[in-house]
Amino acid sequence: MPSFDIVSEFDQHEASNAVDQANREVQSRFDFKGVDASFALEGEKVQLEAQVDFQLKQMLDVLRGRLIARGIDARCMDIQDPELSGVKARQEVVLKQGLDAAEAKDVVKRIKASKLKVQAQIQGEKVRVTGKKRDDLQGVMALLRGEEGPELPLQFDNFRD
Repeated sequence: MPSFDIVSEFDQHEASNAVDQANREVQSRFDFKGVDASFALEGEKVQLEAQVDFQLKQMLDVLRGRLIARGIDARCMDIQDPELSGVKARQEVVLKQGLDAAEAKDVVKRIKASKLKVQAQIQGEKVRVTGKKRDDLQGVMALLRGEEGPELPLQFDNFRD
């Protein structure tokens, strides 16, 4: 039976490259001249550090643009509240990966509500969809791409015919 997996992931290496490019862009921008502003990638968290809150907002726009340019969907960014101290402003951005239980249940519920002749099962951090016809599986893909869905970007892997 044809099947495929619904996942939400990004390329860690591309994220590292995007953070490096964002650092270079901030260092060369005129509005950041003489300002100690930087990005640091630690696992799946990006630490933004600047002098004031306004600069953090500009840095978020730079990071978002670099991630999109590297093929990473900006919906994977979970932006935390900024921490303001007297001299520094810090903010953390978590790059989310994988479907948690609530999001996976939401995807399965939307697939079942579509009345397509497919079965969807949650398998860890992914959802496996199986059906008798390839057209039904492609219908599920179109449904999930077109609908206002979860806040996470979805990819379709492991298509078996």
